[in-house]
Amino acid sequence: MNLLATLETVLYIVSSILLFPVVAGLVFLCVWVVVSFGAFLREWLDRRRLSMYTVERYSQALKKEFQDREKAPVLEAAVERRLQEAELGLVKSLDKIRFIIRVAPALGLMGTLIPMGIALSALAQGDMPKMAGSMVTAFTTVVVGLALSVSAYVMSLVREKWVRADMREMEYLTECALRERKVSHEVPREEGPGDALS
Repeated sequence: MNLLATLETVLYIVSSILLFPVVAGLVFLCVWVVVSFGAFLREWLDRRRLSMYTVERYSQALKKEFQDREKAPVLEAAVERRLQEAELGLVKSLDKIRFIIRVAPALGLMGTLIPMGIALSALAQGDMPKMAGSMVTAFTTVVVGLALSVSAYVMSLVREKWVRADMREMEYLTECALRERKVSHEVPREEGPGDALS
């Protein structure tokens, strides 16, 4: 029993130590979500003005790729690689939002359970002010964690639609540029003597 009590004491100490990193992580995620929402709002306004910064940047990179004469023999492969890199960058841009969706509720739950353990310990010792403070922390962290997760999920839904639209537009620009180059480089067949007689 003494060993079990010792292990329980160690776990209680470890969980109590984790409270500060959990609360600090939630505060950091709050700042992160506010910054992400500002960037989201700016992009939304740009798209309302029909300004697609990602597609415009890709279009400039595509033009530069076509102007690079050294890559002429393998131009199609270079352009395909550029398209894949741009699409991968768009997909990776969603990882930050998805990270908040997954991590925020977990931190909120940890921030709830740890103070509840402290509150029960305070209740056993008859320290009501400490118990009340721990319960406030417990309920606050879970609410903040869920709010962050919901906000990130809503932004993620909208941004995924934007990413799919940007990818379609980039694929369209690439296909058009390759076809235009192919047409411009086609050499018309010269008429031979037999053609003239016919």
